[in-house]
Amino acid sequence: MTTPSLKFLLQHPAHFFALGFGSGLAKKAPGTFGTVVGLPLYFLIAPFSLALKLSIISALFLIGIYFCDVTGKALGVSDHGGIVWDEIVAMMLVLAFTPNQWQWWLVAFILFRLFDIWKPFPIRQFDAKLKNGFGVMFDDLLAAIYAIIALQGLLWAVAHG
Repeated sequence: MTTPSLKFLLQHPAHFFALGFGSGLAKKAPGTFGTVVGLPLYFLIAPFSLALKLSIISALFLIGIYFCDVTGKALGVSDHGGIVWDEIVAMMLVLAFTPNQWQWWLVAFILFRLFDIWKPFPIRQFDAKLKNGFGVMFDDLLAAIYAIIALQGLLWAVAHG
């Protein structure tokens, strides 16, 4: 197994993106640092229509399969903790369904990290079985869907409470 470093990050464009522009090199909680990177990236597409945002996020998901696959193979671990492109893209997806207010962005961030770490059924099962670039991206997509459902439930409760 290779330990990602700045040199590794710069060896291949896929590594640069898969390691979240360097955020995945964090010694502790690289997934959280990667998730943080999703916030300003989402801000760049926030003014667009939902359809365009979802199209961009879908493209980032698809190219992420390649980034994560190449980087996982080079590291010798398909879902190395330093690979955070999956968190970045998933956080952007959650934000597409989040009101544009910092309090809700914080709630969205916490919910996504909770589901990404906890991995409720069937996320943990997919995470254990799928060990390629698609698998790396897919379990975070599921965590994002759980976070969106929970967030929508909270938004409904606040509006009707």
